[in-house]
Amino acid sequence: MSARLDAFSSPTAMKVMKHLIAADKVLKDSTLPVATQELVKLRASQINGCGYCTDMHFKDAVAAGETVHRLNLVAAWREATLFTEAERAALELAEEGTRLADAAGGVTDEVWANAVKHYDEEQLAALVSGIAIINAFNRANVILQQPAGDYQPGQFG
Repeated sequence: MSARLDAFSSPTAMKVMKHLIAADKVLKDSTLPVATQELVKLRASQINGCGYCTDMHFKDAVAAGETVHRLNLVAAWREATLFTEAERAALELAEEGTRLADAAGGVTDEVWANAVKHYDEEQLAALVSGIAIINAFNRANVILQQPAGDYQPGQFG
């Protein structure tokens, strides 16, 4: 399988991707735990059906020390006992923020209030920004049918 368009050789696509990657770098330097960032990216990528990003964030999370057991249960986090209350709040926010078209009112006040219990304003800003960024990456990769499986941890810095 090959992508519909080689985004890596397109000057326009690469300019846009460089900005998204730079924005994501800002989040890596935030106080939002890296584990939470990777769990959120993985869950949004699963929902959006982005194989490339699912592969990437699974591998990056493992390389950062996350357990395969927890990553295997991200899609079923509500029933899993391995996630903290803060991680659960982040995953719920990620799901509602990713499924905007499915929810008549967007992210509910209850989901937001639960996130506020666990994260300060800067962490919330990083969380919201991270959800937006991963959804942008997911959409581009799904549209292009970017193949999954060859990503190496840390490949993009």
